[in-house]
Amino acid sequence: MAGRRIAVIGGGLSGLAAAHRLIELTGEAASVETTLFEASPRLGGIVGTLQIGDYLVDTGADSFLTNKPGAVGLCKRLGLEHRLVATDPRYRGAHVLYDGRPVRVPDGFQLVSPSAVWPMVTTPLLSPWGKLRMLMECLVPRGHFADESLAHFVRRRLGREALDRLVQPLVGGIYTSDPEKLSMAATIPRFLEMEAEYGSLIRAAFAQKKRDKQAASKPSDTTSSGARYGLFAALAGGMEELAAALRSRVEAGCRVRKETPVISIHATNDAANNGRTGYRISLKNAPDEDFDAVIVATTAHQASRLLSGLNVTMSSELQGIEYASSAIVVSAHKLSNVRHPLNSFGLVVPHCERRRILATSFSSRKFPVRAPADSVLMRTFVGGAMQPELYDLEDDQLKQLVSEELRDIFGVQGAPEFALVVRYPRAMPQYHVGHLDRVARIDAQASLHPGLAFAGNALRGVGVPDAISSGESAAESVLK
Repeated sequence: MAGRRIAVIGGGLSGLAAAHRLIELTGEAASVETTLFEASPRLGGIVGTLQIGDYLVDTGADSFLTNKPGAVGLCKRLGLEHRLVATDPRYRGAHVLYDGRPVRVPDGFQLVSPSAVWPMVTTPLLSPWGKLRMLMECLVPRGHFADESLAHFVRRRLGREALDRLVQPLVGGIYTSDPEKLSMAATIPRFLEMEAEYGSLIRAAFAQKKRDKQAASKPSDTTSSGARYGLFAALAGGMEELAAALRSRVEAGCRVRKETPVISIHATNDAANNGRTGYRISLKNAPDEDFDAVIVATTAHQASRLLSGLNVTMSSELQGIEYASSAIVVSAHKLSNVRHPLNSFGLVVPHCERRRILATSFSSRKFPVRAPADSVLMRTFVGGAMQPELYDLEDDQLKQLVSEELRDIFGVQGAPEFALVVRYPRAMPQYHVGHLDRVARIDAQASLHPGLAFAGNALRGVGVPDAISSGESAAESVLK
């Protein structure tokens, strides 16, 4: 690896994770030089936290899953483990909008699968026929599909009502996607695996509960996993703590070039270096630079543009990944001005309700220190793949829209303590049916270019742990 130069393009969470992993793996080795390029003046991408008076506001993700190792593991290595906080158990659970009013999601309903019978029997979210159809899931034969949409899978196994009233809003709150297009295999394959192994989601859920009960009766060490934090965890000072710790390590351990947009990536051939292929990076308003390996940690459409001169087929496949835009309206309210008790982590809204919001997260219910005790911090999501026209509204229009929806749904009265709009243009990749085949084709083309790797949420997962793991895997890949 003598004299190796590695470029990381993109200074968001994935790019920072990639650069950090390169530093971890190469240590003080002078023979490896890493350069991180970021087009904007700031490293960290959409991850950020604002302190507004007594409110702590995450402008991007405000927490992360602990059942995937990427985020918790990185926090431990960065010395942030003592800063991890769990969600408040008093408010666990969620509401879903039904006929204009919030109704609790039935206990034990896990995104697509029920794991308890009585809550499904008693929920007002489904008609008697809808409940019977869901409970008949045990009688539905296994499917044999190479890939299928979320909508097709849920209608096939649980029925249309379960899709419209429960699954679509719950999954839509994660992917902001059209369930008729969203790939099961690319997003939540565990439910396909449950069907394949047990022939039924309900049987699989009860088998898992039995295993969990047996495991709970045995001594276990939860200090090596995210188990002690619950399913979600956050940082005491917001997600900016993670970004700041990464920035500090990366800026100390590698060369960082902010406000330096990359224009294109082309292959080179160094005859003086045993003919080893490398990459020439063209920069805006700066001389070209040569590298032995490149990690592209950008959106798919940005990567497509950068790689169009290197591999047309790969560029075309990347361009084919669609994206959705969304906005978050963050608002703070006195609890005395809110009629609803807000006794959960938030609300998801079925598309069939014909409302103008996707979901509302009660940030200070999940993590109480986010707001004063007599107040609540809410994050309301607008736009997405199924309501793209709402994203195009002006900020004041979005604030007004959200104010009207919160008043109608939760009885929120009066002006908020503050309200701000955070926009994410073309930020959420849409994993449509066939996405995994597309990823395989991209991987096949990338294998033709040794030292080229991808990081980010475009290919293999959209959450914070996935973004981190993609960067770390890319770093390990180019060092091989």
